[in-house]
Amino acid sequence: MERPTFVYDGDCAFCTSCAQFIERRIPTGARVVPWQFADLAALGLTEAECEEAVQWVGVDGHRAAGPDAIARLLGDSGPLWRFAGAGLRLPPIRAAAWPAYRWVARNRHRMPGGTAACALPQEARERLYGPAARPGTTD
Repeated sequence: MERPTFVYDGDCAFCTSCAQFIERRIPTGARVVPWQFADLAALGLTEAECEEAVQWVGVDGHRAAGPDAIARLLGDSGPLWRFAGAGLRLPPIRAAAWPAYRWVARNRHRMPGGTAACALPQEARERLYGPAARPGTTD
């Protein structure tokens, strides 16, 4: 892999808003891609992992999830963002980050930019809105 990859839930409006913020404001060399359009097998990820949390896959294949993935993304960015990423890896902050991340994930449909569809598991979203387009499939 040439570049690290940050994978998020492209069916979630809140997650997509966050990804757009990353692309506009955080200077990273990582690919920022919704899992629905990523080659999960090549990244060594599963749909279940991607539904549970954002994912980071480094050039070396190292993987991280949730706030650890965010810390990796920030660590791959400009100086101020690297500082924030290093802070997120400090044991007391990291210990608090996971419960906070899980709370946000459970409530992402209530967050700015979130929609009711953000609260649904992928299976329910596909049942209501149709299957997500994936590489190699046609609509």
